[in-house]
Amino acid sequence: MKESIAILCAGGPAPGINTVVGSVTKVFLNAGYNVIGIHEGYKTIFTDKPNTEILDFTFADSIYSRGGSALKMSRYKPKDEEFKTDFFVNNNIKLLVTIGGDDTASTANRLSKFLANNKLKVANIHVPKTIDNDLPLPEGIPTFGYHSAKEEGVRIGTTIYEDARTSGNWFVVSAMGREAGHLAFGIGTACHFPMIIIPEMFHLTKITFDKITRLVISSMIKRKLLGIEYGVAIISEGVFHFMSDEEIEGTGINFTYDEHGHPELGNVSKAHIFNLLVQRKLKKLDLTVRSRPNEIGYELRCIRPIAYDLSYATMLGTGTYKLFKEGKTGCMIIQNHKGDVEPLYLKDVEDERGKVRPRLVNIDSERVRLIFDNNLHYITKNDYKAARKYVDDPDEYDFKKILEW
Repeated sequence: MKESIAILCAGGPAPGINTVVGSVTKVFLNAGYNVIGIHEGYKTIFTDKPNTEILDFTFADSIYSRGGSALKMSRYKPKDEEFKTDFFVNNNIKLLVTIGGDDTASTANRLSKFLANNKLKVANIHVPKTIDNDLPLPEGIPTFGYHSAKEEGVRIGTTIYEDARTSGNWFVVSAMGREAGHLAFGIGTACHFPMIIIPEMFHLTKITFDKITRLVISSMIKRKLLGIEYGVAIISEGVFHFMSDEEIEGTGINFTYDEHGHPELGNVSKAHIFNLLVQRKLKKLDLTVRSRPNEIGYELRCIRPIAYDLSYATMLGTGTYKLFKEGKTGCMIIQNHKGDVEPLYLKDVEDERGKVRPRLVNIDSERVRLIFDNNLHYITKNDYKAARKYVDDPDEYDFKKILEW
């Protein structure tokens, strides 16, 4: 039987997935392999009827520059006891290419160990994908899809900022990010938003809605002192990852609950929550500032990749063949600072549970500190006297006091 490779996409979409799939398909077809695309991620490959498709050059060539994913995706996470060897044996699979984020990589890591324990020599090379930019690549090296998502986020964000300026309003924006703030920070920095709030800022203090609300109002007051009645605050949804259910339920928002009794955050707008809490606080302070919520997230995931990600994802897809021929397995393929591809072994970036550790924003880096120290608007000690026109206790809205910096 002819040797085959299989390609699987899992998690959420990101610009450049089709570029990777198309590039992997082309290079392995050229090398004489069958290429099998697996639909629905890990959902069916351990069943009696895996949802698969034979991929050819025409398919690969038609998708490589498109957004979205031609291979249907799924967030299904199989348990170890679900693993089976049938698909790999029946199709003479020599390599499983997984495209996804940390959950996809962690599952691939477990699966690789299972196949090895069952005497099957199936290599696994993971292509790190996420608009959140939170996989543990070398600092300064993005995950593919991040720059395209950021580009679209900036296009939306600059329009929102222009609306704020035109109408004399504030917007409270929430950006995707799970537990990391890369996307919110990138969009906010490029758009010159006066307030950016990401979970990494709270490394010295507990994240609470009260602190987030006071940071936003700190910016609103500072802008008033500067004679500016408009602005945008962008907040990473990642802050929710570090909050207790009690903190979230304390907002008074009507949530639906999952089978474990946890609030289902995916059913509500995070921007609505943040904006509602800001407006409640403004009313208590008798401050008149109009603000509106805006969510930035799903509209970024399936856009056509920009040139950066088209080239980057092509390099990763083509480089997968290079690593495979070198006998590499159990690794992510990354591009180093010279632009060359190399392996990053999953065993070197996993925690004690075998889960890939996320990469957070390096809050102490110069590029981040320059923005927080010089490009945002917020209350400092020098503003206390003037700020008393709006609040009795301006020290409660001091940016660095709130964060205990």
